Amino acid sequence: MEDALWALGRGTGVASLVLFTVSVLLGVVTRSGRPLPGLPRFAVTLVHRNVSLAATLLLVVHIVSLLFDPYAQLTLLDTIVPFFGEYRPVWQGLGTLAFDLVFVIVATGLLRHRIGNRVFRAVHWSTYALWPIALAHAIGNGTNGTDGWFLALAGVSVALVAAAVAWRLTTRFIEFRGVRVASPVRSGGIS
Repeated sequence: MEDALWALGRGTGVASLVLFTVSVLLGVVTRSGRPLPGLPRFAVTLVHRNVSLAATLLLVVHIVSLLFDPYAQLTLLDTIVPFFGEYRPVWQGLGTLAFDLVFVIVATGLLRHRIGNRVFRAVHWSTYALWPIALAHAIGNGTNGTDGWFLALAGVSVALVAAAVAWRLTTRFIEFRGVRVASPVRSGGIS
């Protein structure tokens, strides 16, 4: 059972990082308002949201499985307070910090209609910090963090995210600011 928890923790950590990478890429595309091949613009937003949710759920499984794994020896406090853990406190602390950022982003996403788009967007910009922090955690604290296959995966992820962010920062990037305007309601009869 211990080996299963360890494998589940490692696997869900890697899968979560891959999905967060896809989420960042889709987030940039969503802000551009451009469709992807085979997907209309609104579908890109839905896929971004669902990929982010899947990444978050895998992250929760990653953390919970390692909480119950006797080898990892995580405590609940380790998962909330960054840099508190005993094993590789800096690398583990980066993972905790990334989780805290995910929590804040999810909370603001759920409260978006109450806090408004301006606050939501301001908090959502922290994903540009969240992603490299999570990647650093995976490399520094992950069992396979320095294995060739993982470093190759990390390198491809960095290249893709760097290209997306570079595109986002260019003058060729036109942010989609689609405003839905309510159409006047026609009253009475057929015109």
